[in-house]
Amino acid sequence: MFDSTYDVIVVGAGHAGSEAAAAAANMGSKTLLITMNLQNIAQMSCNPAMGGIAKGQIVREIDAIGGYSGMVTDKTAIQFKMLNKSKGPAMWSPRAQSDRMRFAEEWRLMLEQTPNLDFYQEMVSGLLVENGKITGVKTSLGIEVKAKAVVLTNGTFLNGLIHIGEKQFGGGRAGERAATGITEDLIGLGFEAGRMKTGTPPRVDGRSLDYSRMQEQPGDDIPDKFSYSHTTRPLEKQRSCYMTYTSNEVHDLLREGFDRSPMFNGRIKSIGPRYCPSIEDKINRFADKDRHQIFVEPEGWDTVEVYVNGFSTSLPEDVQFKALRSVVGFEKVKFFRPGYAIEYDYFPPTQLRHTLETKLVENLYFAGQINGTTGYEEAASQGLMAGINAHLKVHDKEPFILKRSEAYIGVLIDDLITKGTEEPYRMFTSRAEYRTLLRQDNADFRLTPKSHAIGLASEERLRSMEKKKESSDAFIHFFKETSVDPSEMNPVLEDKKSSLMKQSDKMYKVFSRPNITMEDMMKIGEVRNYVAENNLDKDVMEQTEIQVKYSGYIEKEKNNADKLNRLEDITIPANFDYDKLKSLSFEAREKLKSIRPATLSQASRISGVSPSDISVMLVYMGR
Repeated sequence: MFDSTYDVIVVGAGHAGSEAAAAAANMGSKTLLITMNLQNIAQMSCNPAMGGIAKGQIVREIDAIGGYSGMVTDKTAIQFKMLNKSKGPAMWSPRAQSDRMRFAEEWRLMLEQTPNLDFYQEMVSGLLVENGKITGVKTSLGIEVKAKAVVLTNGTFLNGLIHIGEKQFGGGRAGERAATGITEDLIGLGFEAGRMKTGTPPRVDGRSLDYSRMQEQPGDDIPDKFSYSHTTRPLEKQRSCYMTYTSNEVHDLLREGFDRSPMFNGRIKSIGPRYCPSIEDKINRFADKDRHQIFVEPEGWDTVEVYVNGFSTSLPEDVQFKALRSVVGFEKVKFFRPGYAIEYDYFPPTQLRHTLETKLVENLYFAGQINGTTGYEEAASQGLMAGINAHLKVHDKEPFILKRSEAYIGVLIDDLITKGTEEPYRMFTSRAEYRTLLRQDNADFRLTPKSHAIGLASEERLRSMEKKKESSDAFIHFFKETSVDPSEMNPVLEDKKSSLMKQSDKMYKVFSRPNITMEDMMKIGEVRNYVAENNLDKDVMEQTEIQVKYSGYIEKEKNNADKLNRLEDITIPANFDYDKLKSLSFEAREKLKSIRPATLSQASRISGVSPSDISVMLVYMGR
C-alpha cells in the first residue's frame, strides 16, 4: 500500500500541506502526503487569486526559497497586476488571477513529479505519540503509519461546521466532510484549542451578468510574473476582471435577513477575519457608507463560473440571491452556489517554536489555518518552513529560522508565536518594520543563498541570482563613475521640470533626483549603449533604479535592523526561572513564563513586556 515508515508525514494537501510535502521531499526526506481527497490538492477554496498587498511579497519569498507557489501561479495565471505602483518600491505588491482548475491540476502534477513523495487518500483521525514525541498517525480505517516527524495542515477541516442562514451542517469545505479525531487527541495531549470563522461569497454564472454596466479592470500593459525561475514566462494575453458596487437598496434587502443570520443570532460564536469581513458585517460596522465595492473575478480561461469578491456572506440563500440581483450588472444573475461561513478548530500559535514545531510534542509541526492565519500565501509560507524544519530535525541539522529583518515570512511566524492571534491573522506591509528591506524585487537576493545552503534552492537558482546581482552592482558602479554633460542631460531635465545642470556631474547624482526615472536616463546615449552591450534585462534595470533612488532609506533601515539583531543573539535558556527576577512586572512574568521566548529580541515583542522588563533581564544576564 505504502512504505511502513517515513521521515515526514504531511496531513492535509491545501497550500500549506502541498508546500510542506514538496520541501521535505525535495530536501531528501522520504515523505507521505495524506489527504481526504486527492482530487482537491491545493484547491483555491476562496478567491481564484494569489498575491496582493504583502501577500505578493510572501509568494516571491516562497519562490526564492524553492517552493512551488510562484511557479504554479505563473503557469496558470489569467491576469497579472503590480499593485501600489504609484507608491515607493517597498509597497509594490504582485497579484495574479489564476485559472482555479488548472492551478490545482498544475500543483498535483508538480507534486507527482517530485522524488521521495508518496500519496494516500484517507482521513487522519489520530496521532501516535510516545514519551512526548510523535511517532506517526492513525487513519479512519485504523491504519497506523509511522514517521519521524508529522506536519499538520488541516485548514478549515477540524470539526468544520458550515452555516448558510438557519441551516448548518458538518463540512470542511462545500461538498466535503469535516475531519474529526485530531482535535480531541491534541487536547488530550494538553494543547489549548479555539474556534475561528471564515466565509466565502456566492459563485455565479458569468453568462447571466451584464458586464457593460460594470467598470473593466484589465491587467498590466506589460505583465510581470512571480517566479525568479526561467521555467515560467509572463502572460501574453489576459482576462479582465470587473468592478461594480452595492447600494442602499442592496443593504436594505440584506438587513431583512439579519434576524436569520448565524452571525447575528448567536449561532456563530467564533471570530472572523477583520480585514475580509462578510457583506453583512460591512453593512453593520460601516453603517454610514451607502455602497461597497464588488470585484467580479473570472474563475479561469474557459469556465463561465465567476467569483463575487466583496460579497462574502452566511445569510440565507434566498436573501443572498434577492440582494445580489439588485447590484448593478447582476439584475439577471444565476447562482452556481450560495456563499457560506465555516467555523473550525485552531490552536493558538504561542504553543509553537520559531520552527513551527510544537513545544508540547517533539517533531510535531503545525502550519496554515490550524495556527489561526487566513490566506493561501500565509498558509503556503508556513507549510514551506514547517516542511524544511521537519526535514532538518529528523536529519539532526540546524533549524532554518528567518528573522523579521530577513523576510515577511519571518515577520509572520514571529508575530504568531510571540503575540498569538485571536482573529484570523492576515499579513500587511504595515506589520513589517523593515519593509524597505523586504521588497518583492529582492526576495531572491535575501533568501536564495540561505535556501541553497540548506540544500533546497538549486545551484541553477543560486547562479541566476548571483548573475543578476553582479549585473545590477556593475550598472550602479557605471552610474557612479560616469559623468554626463549638461548639453545631453538638460533637455531631459527640462521635460521633467527639474533644475538644470550648470556643469558636468556624475550620472548617479542626477539619477538620484526623485522625479528622474530609468526611462529618463535611457535617453542618454551612453546609458543606452551600456544596456545594449551588457544585454541587461528588465529585472536588473529595476533593481538598479531602486538601489540608486532609495539607497539612503535602505542603509538607514539596515542599521536599525543590525541594532535590533544584537538582541536576537542573546538567547534565553529554555528552563530560565523568571520567578527569580523580582523586578519584572507581574504581567511580563506571566507572559514570559507562558510563551518562553527563545531570545531577548523575541521577549521584547511580547505584548505586556515593557522596555524596563527587558532592561531587568539584560542586567540579570550580565549584559
